[in-house]
Amino acid sequence: MGTDGVGMAKYRELAEKFIGDIRAGRLAAGDRLLSLRQFARQQGVSLSTAVSCYAELESLGWLEARPKAGFFVAPRRPATQGPEWAPFESRLATPVVPYRHPATLSGPLGTSRLSLEETSRAALERSFRRALRAAGERLDRYPAPQGEAALREALAGHFGQCGFAMDAGELVIGHGCMDAVKTALEVCTRPGDAVAISSPCYNGLLEVLAQLSLRIVEIPSLDDGIDLAQLEHHLRLGTVQAGLFCTTHMNPQGITMSVAQKRRLAQLANRYRVPVIEDDVYLELAHHPHVPLPAAYHDEGGFVIWCGSLSKTLSPSYRLGWCRPGRYFRPYVQRALGVPTLMQLALADFIDSGAYARHLRRTRDRLARHKPLYLDYLVRHLPEGCRISQPDGGLVLWIQVPGLDGDALGRAAERAGLDIRTGALFTASDRYRDCLRINIGFPFEEPVQRELQALCGLIGKMSAPA
Repeated sequence: MGTDGVGMAKYRELAEKFIGDIRAGRLAAGDRLLSLRQFARQQGVSLSTAVSCYAELESLGWLEARPKAGFFVAPRRPATQGPEWAPFESRLATPVVPYRHPATLSGPLGTSRLSLEETSRAALERSFRRALRAAGERLDRYPAPQGEAALREALAGHFGQCGFAMDAGELVIGHGCMDAVKTALEVCTRPGDAVAISSPCYNGLLEVLAQLSLRIVEIPSLDDGIDLAQLEHHLRLGTVQAGLFCTTHMNPQGITMSVAQKRRLAQLANRYRVPVIEDDVYLELAHHPHVPLPAAYHDEGGFVIWCGSLSKTLSPSYRLGWCRPGRYFRPYVQRALGVPTLMQLALADFIDSGAYARHLRRTRDRLARHKPLYLDYLVRHLPEGCRISQPDGGLVLWIQVPGLDGDALGRAAERAGLDIRTGALFTASDRYRDCLRINIGFPFEEPVQRELQALCGLIGKMSAPA
């Protein structure tokens, strides 16, 4: 609508205030709103900013325009309940290599990923050109095992601005978050050791644990994190030799550990002197402007091994990540092989130029806009009684359908060419057979809507009474 950057920031600020008033009960469904001209005068903004604000609210389902009547607070659909986290007693188990979906299945609902928008793509191209010009003789040498100082300094500065201060010398650059996690496991465990994980747990982590011949103890999920009392029980008994947890916007369950949970997790690691690997690949993908702090922020003794990457926030194709190994730094860096120099320099430039911070702001805004559209569609088209996670960040929704045969759904989806992840992939137990996970990282447009329609149709047929 021709809105400049200032106007864009203003209309979104006004929209967020409006949504906050509804959530706080200051505005109720059916309340009549000011006309566009009245609203513009009241707020001291241009008419185009007022139009953009109302259009934003309407697209998100908070406002409805009635012909010849005006604008009204939209009736809210009954919110679906979140998944049930049934308690269970955690025990030693052996992970199995999860079933791999055929490579031909690569739809928008399957893999947890974003679509890279053109503004960021163009900024990345500029960063690569500048990096190539500045690289000089560094392109004639093998990359340093710890990583380029320029990238480590850029990352340290970036996270320092988020309140998580660190020294560039603490970081090691690697080939993505999974590579960082695997190296950390190799450093602090031996085959046959047991690793505590959340339940459900990302299937890629289960696969790595199986490859390394490690056993697992699944710790139950709670609404605010995981059952830390059970974790401490196993730490006290010496049942587990390490922990591996995604702590913010968990995949697949969407939970973020509370500040108290993250603090206690770090305290437990230090008290029992047991390494805890923190998979923090979703940290910066909140659906609001605030970025939470990791458990590593509360670590005083270096027992929390913090891992992250750009694979989820920017692009999986770069396969670039980092680790802050803490007290395990020396054996960790000895295993590092180095990452292509030009890639590191380009991404350092991308961060230092401010393009990465701008990209994250746009991405968080897009996810905040996508999520209610996905949720609204699912609530309207899934059978009654379904439960859907309500994450405040990340790229996935966890869906629980009472009575669903997840294995049958998986087979039917594969036959239909539909890319999804069923609950059985995320555990070594018999739990979550009535669950599935979908990605919400793509715009809610025709390809996504077509896949959701097919998915809901399959679930509806399986849930229909005989």
